[in-house]
Amino acid sequence: MSTLTKPSHIGRKISRIRELKDMKQEALAQALGTNQQAISAMENSETIDDDKLKEVAKALGVTVEAIKNFSEENMINYFNTFTDQSAGTFNNHCTFNPLDKMIELVDENRKLYERLLESEKEKNAYLEKVLKEK
Repeated sequence: MSTLTKPSHIGRKISRIRELKDMKQEALAQALGTNQQAISAMENSETIDDDKLKEVAKALGVTVEAIKNFSEENMINYFNTFTDQSAGTFNNHCTFNPLDKMIELVDENRKLYERLLESEKEKNAYLEKVLKEK
């Protein structure tokens, strides 16, 4: 039997979405006000009533439709659709040259070091002056 004709196992879908969100059964149980054993039983169930599915979807931060339509193949296709023009939290392009920032930091560090040396010279000159006066 191919994966396209298999009946949907909603519990496995919930389990996989939970895992992809890096959430443990205990955390989902706490969000739903139940225990880990109940989550384990739910994830082994082929069907779940609609009200419970709504609660689970809310706890996972997804829609009911996302759970019902979830598949590994859909997830791969979803992530493969992102391009350089994607918006939102997936935009990870630098708006500055990291090498320029490193050079700025080195220059700032050099200036701080020079100020420290100057301060030490002034302190030593003051101490010499005080010692000569005694």
